[in-house]
Amino acid sequence: MPIIDFGAALKVKNILYLTDFSKPSEEALQYAITCGRGFGAKVHALHIVVPEPLIYSTPGLTALAIQAEDEKAHAEMLRIDSELSGLQHVTSVQRGIEVWPAVQEAIQEEDIDLIILGTHGRTGAEKLLLGSVAEEIFRRSPVPVLTIGPGVRASVHNGARFHRVLFATDFSPESLAAAPYALSLAQKNQSHLELITVMHKPGALDDSELRLFEVSVAEAISRLYEIIPQNANFEFPPAVAVEYGEPAERIVEVAKQHDVDLIVIGVRDAARHLGAATHLERAIAHKVVARARCPVLTVRG
Repeated sequence: MPIIDFGAALKVKNILYLTDFSKPSEEALQYAITCGRGFGAKVHALHIVVPEPLIYSTPGLTALAIQAEDEKAHAEMLRIDSELSGLQHVTSVQRGIEVWPAVQEAIQEEDIDLIILGTHGRTGAEKLLLGSVAEEIFRRSPVPVLTIGPGVRASVHNGARFHRVLFATDFSPESLAAAPYALSLAQKNQSHLELITVMHKPGALDDSELRLFEVSVAEAISRLYEIIPQNANFEFPPAVAVEYGEPAERIVEVAKQHDVDLIVIGVRDAARHLGAATHLERAIAHKVVARARCPVLTVRG
């Protein structure tokens, strides 16, 4: 396996920063700013005004509601425009029934390389009822998505430099698609890199589909080392580990214990309905994003 070139794996010339003006979005803005500076990239700030069904159910108030929403959104975007001062950037407020179509259009028209967004990280029943805009984006996006969850510690963005990178895989093709990004980021930033896989304890699973990628500990360690190019030039030798337990919980816990400042994982696409995603392989990425204390870079496999 040849040495992985960072430029080939993650070229960041255009960053799409998505905001709903919430607190998580404000945290994500700081990452958009520091990543814009660190990569020398142009930041495209975008807010999509999605109609509120309750407000729009009263015809007489519709025009006033639209005007109020637009005025508020543009006022908030002016503030963001001010915060992006000094960076090459553009801001945009659009109106749409759903968020993804506008995001997809922006990716294509602006040649976006990286998406940055914040999320409330809803899980469980609330997620099933309300869905997850963030999850829809990182499962549909053809480019990597850096998600800032509600548990991310303030002021951990270091000029787009990540000093401890954690790559988690179950050896499925989808998860391995993210490996080049973890490896190349570690090379570029001279980071400590750890590769892990999480195995279930014997007898913990009944579903044969979930056992598809289960292997022995020795084989798992060997596979983790095989991901690392033999002639790769890392500042610190990458470490590998096999963990036991529920995958999302262990990934988050290892990241916390090792003071990781970036988790990298591969995700499956949105072939199935996101709101009904209760299957283990569908839930891992969302749980990691929702609970991690550091940003999570997802790459669709």
